Amino acid sequence: MTASGLSSKSSTFCASSISEFEMDADYTIELGKEDPVLDFPWKDPSSLVSYVDIKKHPELLSTIVEATKLPALGEFLSALNSSTSLLETAKCDVWETEELTPDEEVFGASHKFASYVDLVFSLNVVDPMGNPHPNRFAFSSHERFAKQVIELLQKAPDLATSCELCVRRCFYEKSEGIQEGFYFTLYVNGYGDDEQAARQHWEIALRLVGHALLQLSSRPA
Repeated sequence: MTASGLSSKSSTFCASSISEFEMDADYTIELGKEDPVLDFPWKDPSSLVSYVDIKKHPELLSTIVEATKLPALGEFLSALNSSTSLLETAKCDVWETEELTPDEEVFGASHKFASYVDLVFSLNVVDPMGNPHPNRFAFSSHERFAKQVIELLQKAPDLATSCELCVRRCFYEKSEGIQEGFYFTLYVNGYGDDEQAARQHWEIALRLVGHALLQLSSRPA
């Protein structure tokens, strides 16, 4: 798999039945012209929402509505922006739906509780030479980290959940101009026969994913 500019997808496994594996998890490389990108820090033209730097200002977590309504999300954002984390968060959202894709029919559920969180490597982590590590501008660091996350999640308990970690292009604002790099979009989904069950599965999955990301923070990509 290479950063050729064409949208490509890679998975650590292909599942015909979710029961064959511990968790339905994969990663994707999305670098095509039509794939999503992130400006960091991002700005909303409508000014209705804005980027919040929780890494530097943990007290601002309380300004994120989704995090205050959903304690599991608040805990996840707090952990991923902690001083021990390789990562920091840029954007997030949550939603509930009864519209499932054909690929999700394997869960035998009628409801899905879902979230996404955009993640970037933190500049607070440096290598012996004082350079940011892992490098937010290096594709290899992102691909390797994504693979490691999925390997850990394969060991997670068997639940009606799914996780996808996408590597995408990011345009970082620097004093000398804009520099192209990469970022992650993390999707976590929980499934169930009603909204409550789907949300409970989502909460468990989000904690498992958070633990995996923090575990990898002890051995930088």
